[in-house]
Order: sequence, then C-alpha cells, then structure tokens
Amino acid sequence: MNLYPLKFSPIVKDKIWGGTKLKTLLNKDLGQLPNGGESWELSAVKGDVSVVSNGKLAGQSLVDVINAYGADLMGRHVYAQFGADFPLLIKFIDANDNLSVQVHPDDELAARRHGSFGKTEMWYVMDADEGASLISGFSEKISATDYERRLASGHFVDALAVHKVRQGDVFFMPAGRIHAIGKGVMVAEIQQTSDVTYRVYDYDRRDAAGRSRQLHVDEALAAINFDDLDSGKIEYRAVENQPVPVVSCKYFDTSVMVVCGSTTLDFSQTDSFEILMCVEGKATISAGDFSTEMSLGETLLVPACTDSVKVDADSAKMLNVFIP
Repeated sequence: MNLYPLKFSPIVKDKIWGGTKLKTLLNKDLGQLPNGGESWELSAVKGDVSVVSNGKLAGQSLVDVINAYGADLMGRHVYAQFGADFPLLIKFIDANDNLSVQVHPDDELAARRHGSFGKTEMWYVMDADEGASLISGFSEKISATDYERRLASGHFVDALAVHKVRQGDVFFMPAGRIHAIGKGVMVAEIQQTSDVTYRVYDYDRRDAAGRSRQLHVDEALAAINFDDLDSGKIEYRAVENQPVPVVSCKYFDTSVMVVCGSTTLDFSQTDSFEILMCVEGKATISAGDFSTEMSLGETLLVPACTDSVKVDADSAKMLNVFIP
C-alpha cells in the first residue's frame, strides 16, 4: 500500500483549567468532558497513541504505521535515531484559566529521573482574549536560594516575566525555562514526546474534591535554568505563499505560512516526515492522486517519502514542522 498524508483522531484531555474553545473554535468533540484543556493531535505517548482516521490505514495506530513503513514514513535519519518512538507531540491547548507555573527537564535529567525524553516546546498563539498574557522566564536574575525563599514567602510570581499576547505570536520554550500559559489564551503546541512536567506554583487552586494539585518544587530545582532571562518571543513577518522559519532547534524546525491561492511545498530536501497544522482558515492539500481538506484545528502527517504537496486556499495559515 502506498503511503499518503495521514489524519488522526484527536485525543481530548480534561483539565481543571480547560474551557470550550476546542469545541467552539476548533470543532473538537469534547464528549462528556466538562473542560477540554488539550487536544492531542499527534502522539506516541504510551497510553495515548494516536489512531489514523483517514484512508486505507484508518484504525491503525501511529506506532503500527511506523513499524510497517519505517523510514518511508519517518525519514532515514529520523528512523535511525528514534525507531518507532515518534519524537514529537502535537497539541492544541485552551487555557480558560491560568495554567500552573512550571518547568520541564532537559534530555539528561529526564532520562536519569524518568527514562524519558526531555521537553523543549514552542507555542503559536491561535486565539487570545483582550489583555491575555503568558509567563515566559524570569523578569530578573534570581538564584536557587531566591527561588525557594520567594516560594515560601508567597512572592514567587513577582519574579516572573509576564507577556501580553495576541493571535500569531510565537514563543520558544527550551527545557529549563519557567513558563505558564495564561487565562484566555489558546495555542498550538509543538514539543518533544514527553509528558514530564514539574509544577512549581498553582495559585493555591483546588480541584472539585477540594484537593490541591501536586507540586514539584524540589524536583524543579535541578531543572530550572536560573541564568535564563530570554523572553522566548520570536519576532517574524509572515510572507504570502512562502514558509517563514520561526523556530529552529535540534528537536524540530517550524515555519509559518500564509496561503492565498495556490502554492507547492517542496519536501524533497528534508529527510524527515512533515507536519502541517491549520491555524487559520481552511485549505486543500494534494499529493499525487491524494487530496484532502484541512480545516482550522486539523493536523496532517506527511510521510517522508512524499517529495511535495500542493496547498490551495482562499485564505489560510499553516504551521509546517519537521525534524532537522
């Protein structure tokens, strides 16, 4: 069977801070969940593996498809490095309330503590309420001792850098950078395949049963980069029908592309799968005899053996992601 661009059934997660935008803006089925916090679009996390929803491979898991097609799907160098461990986790996140202030470990610390990849990630802001903000990094230089003192005194948030955001903003979050998505912000998130998060501060929030969520203050000490004062905000200028690079790191490359009319994406020089995320409008994606519609909030995995795709849209914005 020839490979083709793959869609997957979303895995929607209930979160204490989640809301309804995944349903109202992105048309995700929340089922009986009271709060749709995250929609996992492409995942090989154990227990939450994505399942193909289109074409002849419908019903097969992402891991099944990798095992069957190997480098044709992943790319030679990606498959040689990761095997069936798909290296990225792709999400949409709706913050109806502030997320906890948190940090993620790097590869070395995550491997030692959890047998896991680290967690470097990026956010593309898809929607933001008036005045909405997020936290990225510290606003001033603090030490590990300052960190513990401020947490104990209740003044920890005073040391955090708060950034007002609007639709189209991009933030890069390397492992070790303290961060939090703020109330009223919806993002597309691209990250390493990892579900390891250290919560540092949670606004003294309690769940429906009156319980506080677990914090990881001590674990975070070894993960936080206290020398990091970078805002993480990426400045870029979108160009019509041309991918504009916004984040390039050893874990993923991401470009933003505004499509008006028709354009062709040449993937022949990248030895990797390609991911397309529709973050505005809708488009038609064609590759050879294959064609599919992509609506706002949909994600497409393009196999590495696909040399190019054609994108047609009256007006759409896409994120394009691959492994360098």
